[in-house]
Amino acid sequence: MKFKLLTLILSTMLTLTHVLAQKLDFEKVKIYEHQLDDVMELIDINELKIKLIEVEKDHSQNPSPINKVRLGIIYHEVALNLSFLSQTEFKGYGRKSFEVLTAQFKASDTPQELLPYICSYRASALSLVSSETNSLKLLSQAFELFKEAVDNYSSISYLPEFLRGSVAENLPWFFFQKRKFARRDFQSIIEKYDNNQEYSNAKIMSFTYWAWANQRQKGKHREQSIIYLDKAIALDPNYKAGRKRAEELKLKMTN
Repeated sequence: MKFKLLTLILSTMLTLTHVLAQKLDFEKVKIYEHQLDDVMELIDINELKIKLIEVEKDHSQNPSPINKVRLGIIYHEVALNLSFLSQTEFKGYGRKSFEVLTAQFKASDTPQELLPYICSYRASALSLVSSETNSLKLLSQAFELFKEAVDNYSSISYLPEFLRGSVAENLPWFFFQKRKFARRDFQSIIEKYDNNQEYSNAKIMSFTYWAWANQRQKGKHREQSIIYLDKAIALDPNYKAGRKRAEELKLKMTN
């Protein structure tokens, strides 16, 4: 009886999740992706600093929902790429990102199609706060937010799994229960992309193929890893995504 009840609860949860994702307009989700792409996954430090000034200015002149989300995301990128390099100037940007995105998550004027981006980056921002403050409690809360984002939106957006996998792969080895999401999430993105080329873009797939290969450098997956590294390189002709890392890893593996 207890098993049947548990099965019914899980089935209901999965159905609700599927219905929630179905309510989103895929075309609108992709439109927002294009409007946010220039502030996501920035690896050039100089470009990031210039973009920070630009996004803050746009937000001050027009604090629309999309500009608030752009602000939250650029704060996330600053925290990820700059806060650990400076003891003063860029400290606290992870918290700023989390607060901006949380406010927009709760706002009544937030378009539903922005939620995959808000929820995913909100969880990732909290993980950055946990790293800055050495708080295991906040890290656990971040992964709870990731789970909600993945359950609700991963069928329509790569971002929940991509960001959770990115956080998971950088955790110390003793977080093995959380690190397992890296292998699972990047594999899931590749499978969805294979079924629908519109699911993700070239930049994200370049990072994803590199991340998959980075976790499977030896043994039975080595041949497939090299294939994926070639894909990561081909998808990033201008070195804006995973090409540099993929070339370095391929050289290491083939030598």
